[in-house]
Formats: sequence, structure tokens, C-alpha cells
Amino acid sequence: MSAAVGPSGLEGPGRRPLPVTGAWQPGDPPGGRRFLAVSPTRSFALEGGGALREVTLAYETWGSLNQDASNAVLVCHALTGDSHVVGDAGPGHAAPGWWSDLVGPGRALDTDRLFVVCANVLGGCQGSTGPASLDPATGRPYGSAFPVVTVRDMVRAQRYLADHLGVERWLTVVGGSMGGMQVLEWGVLYPHRVRSLVSIASDAAASALQIAWSAVGRGAIANDPNWRGGDYYGAPAGQGPHAGLALARQVAQIHYRSDAVFAERFGRELVQPLGDRYDPWAKFQVESYLDYHGEKLVRRFDANSYLVLNRAMDLHDLVRGRGSLARALSRIEAPVCTMSITSDTLYPPYQQLEVRDLLAAQGTPTAHVLIDSPHGHDGFLIEFEQVGAGLAKFLASV
Repeated sequence: MSAAVGPSGLEGPGRRPLPVTGAWQPGDPPGGRRFLAVSPTRSFALEGGGALREVTLAYETWGSLNQDASNAVLVCHALTGDSHVVGDAGPGHAAPGWWSDLVGPGRALDTDRLFVVCANVLGGCQGSTGPASLDPATGRPYGSAFPVVTVRDMVRAQRYLADHLGVERWLTVVGGSMGGMQVLEWGVLYPHRVRSLVSIASDAAASALQIAWSAVGRGAIANDPNWRGGDYYGAPAGQGPHAGLALARQVAQIHYRSDAVFAERFGRELVQPLGDRYDPWAKFQVESYLDYHGEKLVRRFDANSYLVLNRAMDLHDLVRGRGSLARALSRIEAPVCTMSITSDTLYPPYQQLEVRDLLAAQGTPTAHVLIDSPHGHDGFLIEFEQVGAGLAKFLASV
């Protein structure tokens, strides 16, 4: 394996040792998190079979719920996101808020008027029940024993959070990528509990190309000998599945962006000149960039959660058990806004337009926003001005 993705490429002189997992653990600073015990009196049954005896959701809120609970907004995060939508990095939060430019006073999701909520999804690693959590039956981390979860399971858990907060009907549910999958499932599963939906750079079902890219990332983790079949939590620091998780992130980072962005930012620049004698591991600038993102994820995420959530994305299919896509979408009663990114090759615009067109044909009020960006799939995390303008315009109409 290349030193760029192996342990020697992630750890070196002067660097902090890599944790076996970047998962938040009880006893760590909570930061802005609150915690909800979901269905504490009975097990949480899962769509794909099996159940979890105890489920906790970690969530954060901004703004205040009004008297009739009509101003509540649910933000759904993507694969490696979490509940920390807004705020600085600090104790309890390894990274700053991932949508801070869209949520806050005077922003598109104006917390002077709105009550904004985001929960770390079921299967995640930032306070919600996931593979790094303790299994109440054994007192040890679930690891390889953690079951398969689906996007529907995530949404069903979020419904308990809505009940807990006293939100009978969300003003809107909004999210990008895996977050957009949750948005659509909210509309299909609980049509009477949403007033509007905003699905960004997402789809009605995972495509063969998306599944293929995911399979490569999962394979990178599973083939790391330090993954230990998923039971690595007791390993010493520095001996977790760092190489596999970093490589999975590096693969993803390539198809999250675009050729134009890589060409403009890096070209063929080297970190150091080749010199008279070529070094087989001399790095191009783009390789250094991928190293940085691989290590960054290792320090704040969990390899098993990556596998669980990545598989949930592959399993996403609104049609499953519902006959047809048109029939599934016919359950949606709320206005829907879909957003696409011009340079997104992972979730290309035709996937969002398919949803929009079927809904429009059924008489559902729809809007579509095309975000003009060279940044590829990651555009929904970068083009705050365009996303915010589209979101604000849509919400003003519902």
C-alpha cells in the first residue's frame, strides 16, 4: 500500500497519535449536544430485521420553538456529518459547524424566527447509537455485532425526536446527499408531519455508479488488517483501521469534487521538486490534499459507522415495498423543492429532476433550483449563497 494512505502516511514525527476511533464517547465533553432515549420501554425494530435494545439520539437546536410549534425545521446531515450544524470546533466538537453560513440570525434558516434541529443519525458516531456504542447485552462496543440500518430507520428514530420536542409538523425538512434521502423518506413515511421538503443533490434510489464507488470505499476499510472484522475498539492508539478509513475518504473526496476544481487548484504541482533522481513516492500537491482529508476524517469519525451509513445509502430506495416510484411519491402531500449542482457527477441533476417531474405530474407543488458551481457534489456544502437564496425563496412560498 502506498505510504500516502498507509499508517506511515498518517502518522509521523510531531503528529498526535491517531485514535482507534474518532467516535464521541460518554464522558467526552458534550458540546452543544442533547441526548434522547428513543423508545426506552421497548426495543427499536429495524427495517432489515433485528432490533436495538436501546437507542440514543444526539441532537442540537438553535432558536426557539414558538407557541404553536409551527416554526420547527429539521436539518438532515450527509454521510460524515453530524448534529453540529452551527458553531465553532471545540470541546466535544472536532470540526466547526458544517452549515454555519446557512443557519443563524438573518441567514436563510433564520434562527431569530425559526427553531432549527439536527440529530446525528442512527448508526452514526457522534453521540447517537452506532457501532462504537456500548451494547447493553455485553457492556462492550457493538463493533461487528451492530446491525444493518436503513434511511427509513434513521427517519423513524427522528420521529421520536419530533415527538419529544413537541413538533407535530415540521415547517420544512432539508438536507443534502444522504440528508436528502432522509428528506424524501420523511415525506413518504410521515406525509402529515411535514409542511415542505427540500432535497439537495440526492435521489430516489442509489444508482449503480453510486453503489460501485461506495463498494470501493468499504473494501478499503474491510481490507485494512487493523479493522479486525469490525472489533478494533480495544486496540492501542495508533493501531485502528486508519489506513482503510483514510483511503475510503480519499476515494470519496475525488468524486465529491470535479476535474475543473482539481485542475485549477493543483494542476501537476509537486510538494517538492523531483530533483535529479526521481523518488517513487514524491507527492503531487493533489496527493497531499487527499492525505490531509484522510487524516482529518480519521480523527473525527469511526470506520464502522462509515460502513454502516455508507451501506444505508446504497440501500436507499423509495420504491422498496411500495410498488413503484410514482406510487411512493404519491404519498407526499407537501410542496417539494429539489436542488441540483451543475458539475455533480455523483448525483447528477437528472436524478433530482426525475423526482421533481414525477411529483409535478401528480399535482404536487414543486420547485427546482440549479446551483451553478464547479465544485461537484460538495457544492451543497460550499455554495452557501446560491443554496441559501433558493431555500429562502422556497420557504417564503409555502
